[in-house]
Amino acid sequence: MAGRVPQAGQPVLILKEGTSRTRGRTAQRNNIAAAKIIAEMVKTTLGPKGMDKILVDSIGDVIVTNDGATILDKMDVEHPAAKMLIEVAKAQDTSVGDGTTTVVILTGELLKRAEDLIEQKIHPSTVITGYRRALDIALQTLSKIAKPIKLDDKATLKKIVNTSLGSKSLGFATDHIADLAINAVLNVIEERDGKPYADKDHIQIIKKVGKSLLESELINGVIIDKEVVHPAMPKRVVNAKIALINAPFEIEKTEFSAEIRIRDPLKIKEFLDEETTILKEMVDKVVKVGANVVFCQKGIDDIAQFFLAKAGILAVRRVKSSDMEKLAKATGGRIVTNFEDLSEKDLGSAGLVEEKKVGEDKMVFVRECKNPKAVSILIRAGLERQLDEAERALNDAIMNLISLIRDLKYVPGGGATEMALASMIRKEAPKYPGREQLAMIAFAESLEMIPRTLAENAGLEPVEILTELRTKHEKGDHGYGVEVISGKVQNMFDAGIIEPIKVKEQILKSAFEASAMILRIDDVIAATRRTTEEKPPKS
Repeated sequence: MAGRVPQAGQPVLILKEGTSRTRGRTAQRNNIAAAKIIAEMVKTTLGPKGMDKILVDSIGDVIVTNDGATILDKMDVEHPAAKMLIEVAKAQDTSVGDGTTTVVILTGELLKRAEDLIEQKIHPSTVITGYRRALDIALQTLSKIAKPIKLDDKATLKKIVNTSLGSKSLGFATDHIADLAINAVLNVIEERDGKPYADKDHIQIIKKVGKSLLESELINGVIIDKEVVHPAMPKRVVNAKIALINAPFEIEKTEFSAEIRIRDPLKIKEFLDEETTILKEMVDKVVKVGANVVFCQKGIDDIAQFFLAKAGILAVRRVKSSDMEKLAKATGGRIVTNFEDLSEKDLGSAGLVEEKKVGEDKMVFVRECKNPKAVSILIRAGLERQLDEAERALNDAIMNLISLIRDLKYVPGGGATEMALASMIRKEAPKYPGREQLAMIAFAESLEMIPRTLAENAGLEPVEILTELRTKHEKGDHGYGVEVISGKVQNMFDAGIIEPIKVKEQILKSAFEASAMILRIDDVIAATRRTTEEKPPKS
């Protein structure tokens, strides 16, 4: 009968058949366990003495790295909580470029401590409230221990970059890569709303196998991964006047069909010559404004190539839109979309434009631009994997500097900042209610896991190191951290191990948000996964 009430004991099916559901404490335990496993996996890579991981993908490609973001990005994980932790690492990498391993370790530790509190019958909401209070104290303390920096203080900038590169496998080339990163970022700084600003997109990184890392170079201009369009054109132009054209150097075909009837045979040549005349006029326009180099975003007709070569103009065609924008930033030129609009004012300038063979490929280098707001770094290395690791290291260094420019403040590295924050949270915790206080202490203990892990990865005795650090920080010596090379507790400001405040801020906020999100979940409903597509019924 329609609308019949189900009898007692009769199952009511709401979810699709095959859907799995995990509830309450079991769901929380599973989620926390998955996050802890991910944190354990990257834990050993932290710090200058951290270990590397080999990642082999489904087609057998091998990656050797200790970069937290890369390790997590290349892992094919299944568990939803583990995926959330990987998203946190990606967000950290995108926003500040460094601290990806730290944020994952801290999130895993916050969840581990929260699990202990939940076992003591403390509600997850209370734990989250305690964590939030601890986070507020940590962010306030961070501003107090930070020191200001000026952009012309290259010595301090280099210390910050070297701290970021300390855990990378660059060896003897670390200093050289640090200099490339600093000079590149300082070149592209602009002023926005009265504050310095640098955009990562204005720093182009090109990598080519061959030579050594020490032969990597900064180009005050742009590298175009194309070759000169015609063999008769010059391959080197000094004092270049550059036209940037986003219009075809061709006679465009119409979109509709048309029939042209020529009754006089003598008119055929005249008709064909008209196309040549139009293309010559385009080239004449370029010559007239004084350009000796042309970068065209569209195609260049064979006849136009001939006329350009005859005029001694170096031309490159089908340049990427992003490269055209970089050329405009570097040379001071303006991208023109119509030949009629091209004038001398639109031309960019460069000291030298030349085609060079790099490895197996020919490339066009636009060098010696005056005050370029877009630059390029050409990375060289003997091995493909070394090249990839150098690119990751360079990206981290550049992002570190861009993060620094936002606030122009730095804090001590080597676990000193985390110890300072933990010490302050412990002092403030007794002011709050009992259960929240326990969560705040748990937050402080989680922060101490960073210097502890640094010590463990360096083969030091973590208990001794932590005891010594706690003593220093309780006295107010907030610069003290672990100097893993010497194996001693030292003042990180004096040792030159320093990091941008923005990186630490992002770590704290991301770790809190990720752990709070996972702690709030008490129900996991997973649909069945399709293994094969449904076959259509046979007719």
